[in-house]
Amino acid sequence: MSTAGDAPKRRGKAPAGERVADWADGRLGVYSLAKANMRKIFPDHWSFMLGEVCLYSFIIIILTGVYLTLFFNPSMGEVEYHGAYVPMQGVHMSEAYASTLDISFDVRGGLLMRQIHHWAALVFLVGMFVHMMRVFFTGAFRKPREINWLFGFLLLVLGMFTGFTGYSLPDDLLSGTGIRFMEGAVLSVPVVGTYLSFFIFGGEFPGTDIIPRFFVAHVLLLPGIMLGLVVAHLILVFYHKHTQFAGPGRTEKNVVGMPLLPVYMAKAGGFFFLVFGVISVIAATFTINPIWVLGPYRPDQVSTNAQPDWYMGFSEGLIRAMPAWEMVLPGGYTLNLGVAIPLVVIFPLILTSIAVYPFIESWITGDKREHHILDRPRNAPTRTAFGAAWISLYFLLLVGGGNDLWATHFNLSINAITWFVRIGFFLVPVVVFIATKRICLGLQRRDREKVLHGRESGIIKRLPHGEFVEVHEPLSQEQLHTLTAHEQYKPLEIGPETDANGVRRKVGPVQKLRARLSRGYYGEGSQVPKPTAEEFKELTSSHGHGH
Repeated sequence: MSTAGDAPKRRGKAPAGERVADWADGRLGVYSLAKANMRKIFPDHWSFMLGEVCLYSFIIIILTGVYLTLFFNPSMGEVEYHGAYVPMQGVHMSEAYASTLDISFDVRGGLLMRQIHHWAALVFLVGMFVHMMRVFFTGAFRKPREINWLFGFLLLVLGMFTGFTGYSLPDDLLSGTGIRFMEGAVLSVPVVGTYLSFFIFGGEFPGTDIIPRFFVAHVLLLPGIMLGLVVAHLILVFYHKHTQFAGPGRTEKNVVGMPLLPVYMAKAGGFFFLVFGVISVIAATFTINPIWVLGPYRPDQVSTNAQPDWYMGFSEGLIRAMPAWEMVLPGGYTLNLGVAIPLVVIFPLILTSIAVYPFIESWITGDKREHHILDRPRNAPTRTAFGAAWISLYFLLLVGGGNDLWATHFNLSINAITWFVRIGFFLVPVVVFIATKRICLGLQRRDREKVLHGRESGIIKRLPHGEFVEVHEPLSQEQLHTLTAHEQYKPLEIGPETDANGVRRKVGPVQKLRARLSRGYYGEGSQVPKPTAEEFKELTSSHGHGH
């Protein structure tokens, strides 16, 4: 028998979406999770979109990669081609190359998917490179974000190797030449190089296992690790809060911006489709990696004009610039120093220095505080100079990696280009470091003048006694805050040579080195003192706000 209390139940049930949400909340706690995070504030700046470009291109890579995996055959078994591409009819090739031709000419949308996949990979790596430079130059890697810097660095390195394994899968003449280059690099490793080569290739080069092994690494191992790093990277961004540039109302303990829902998510969703659309347009209009022009790989042939992708070009530049040194040890064992030194010593040293830089800077400066406000690059001249020097070295080695093309296209001597790279390897970063630091100091002086005297208006005024002066407009409070918000660091000092009792203190070489490096970062000649409040008040009162 029903009662009046049952009437609301009979009149109607809750909407299906609400019932699903209640069911999920009872098991996952989605309401409290959403309440805590969906209104999280994110600051707004154009440079923050670089990280989004990386994320969205990574998603595009996964989506197109799944499609391509359905049709690709990672086998080095030999077949005779009888597909739609007539010029290759009857040519013997690997099943990997034949299936790539089938994807390009027989699978509906296959060529477009290949193009989108390859272009998205390049955009991902370019985005990672520029995003890391933005993080470096603005000091966003400082405490508490050192671990996130390492995650981003690992994503860049793994992306480089994922790209290498990816463009090697079609087994065309160009990718085969790249694998041959890799084999030479592996063989140059002292003592264990031969064993490593046999382990990777499953025997003598090229063997029959390298494409299946690269396939597993490319579609399973490396993307799985990268996906985990991306998730961890985003979790730490949420946990640590997003960094922000200095401005009114922005402190180390708050974030000024837009809530995640609905504003930020709406903008992010639109930006994803914009990135997808731009990559699709590029893929549809600019051909990349036309493997049908190159033909299948044969060990007795070498692809002309073979160049690695830009992110691997600097490693080849190291080898091409290195003299062909060899050393024969007793017993007839040969050390190929011309390949081993660039790839086994210099290459890992450069990557390691990039990875551990946040910890090096923290140790030198002694700064253990949390930082959520970003630096303007000009206000950290030494760090900015180091970054510019590294970028100059990177592009110099890219020139070395393509020295043959520079020689043929500009009618230059390949030997002259090689010697330019060799000398520039030691000279160019030093020159760029000095020039960048001086430019940063000059910009700091200009900011100081702006604060004290105002902005040049371009209006010329004649004074009663005949003198012509330019009228300066005072800066707004927001501009003044932005130009004076940065900290003035002081270098670490060793302290007095004797203690309070007159006993000589023991100062170790590490402590002396740390103090010397700290003076290089923040000592005299490494930063321009910003104007004090007293200087500003005195000038504005005597000159009427800078004329």
